[in-house]
Amino acid sequence: MNVAAKTYRPLMTKEGLDPAHGVDAVNEFGETQSVFVPGEIPLTVRVDGMEVVTLMTLGTEPEALTLGYIRNQKLIEDIRTIKSVSVDWDRELVDVETHTGEGISDWQEKMKRRIITSGCGQGTIFSCTVDKLYEVKLNPPKLKQSSLYSLIKNVSQLNDVYRVSGAVHGCGLCTSQQSLMHIEDVGRHNAADAIAGKMWLDDLPGDDKIFYTTGRLTSEIVMKTAFMGIPVLLSRSGVTQMGLELAQEIGMTMIARAKGKHFLIYNGAEHIELDDKPPVRRAPPPTKGMRDLS
Repeated sequence: MNVAAKTYRPLMTKEGLDPAHGVDAVNEFGETQSVFVPGEIPLTVRVDGMEVVTLMTLGTEPEALTLGYIRNQKLIEDIRTIKSVSVDWDRELVDVETHTGEGISDWQEKMKRRIITSGCGQGTIFSCTVDKLYEVKLNPPKLKQSSLYSLIKNVSQLNDVYRVSGAVHGCGLCTSQQSLMHIEDVGRHNAADAIAGKMWLDDLPGDDKIFYTTGRLTSEIVMKTAFMGIPVLLSRSGVTQMGLELAQEIGMTMIARAKGKHFLIYNGAEHIELDDKPPVRRAPPPTKGMRDLS
């Protein structure tokens, strides 16, 4: 195929679902009130007829989620090999067709080496995915503390589904001060994959971007962020030891516990310019009448 990657897009359906649904609940006073709950529906991914995985999802971005999962698991590395992505919610299926019709190379071998992760709902990654992590080269940009404050403030206002229904995570592809795209799903790994799928479709580079998530920074999220080529990871939640160790090994800037005007830099502090002076901490005055016990 003589098709430039920047202009190529597979044929795709547009079968996004509404993210939240109205239900009745009874509060602590015995009163019935109308509330919203997020959707959760299984979506089985097939590549040339071979079943790959079943994802539990909100269903708002099923085509992008499918592409991002395939990309981040390194099952297919060139989007130009994909002919079409077709979602059928009646069968809870998404069919991915390649131009060759031969499916995923070395699929049986890849299936033998799977790792159950700490992702919401227990995610799965393939050992071949981990093996390719160390091929990623990251060059984190310099960031200003004041820019991070602006970004934290801006992304905190984007979790629309969470505000009305709770029970979801949000992820965003960001510049130093604002979000370029923001996706919510029942699991942060799904939201990350959907963003990866959109980046793949648009041939959007990640080397000057920040990846934001409301969830904890585990090894799985570090790997997915790295495979998107994004050198900075930001979260309002905490980190795991393995997530931190991977970030240290590949040179990813990791910032967590980010809320308001507070954050902790777990890795890559040399890339953050602290332009806000710390508050003056005054010693408490001596207590009157306290005896010298020395």
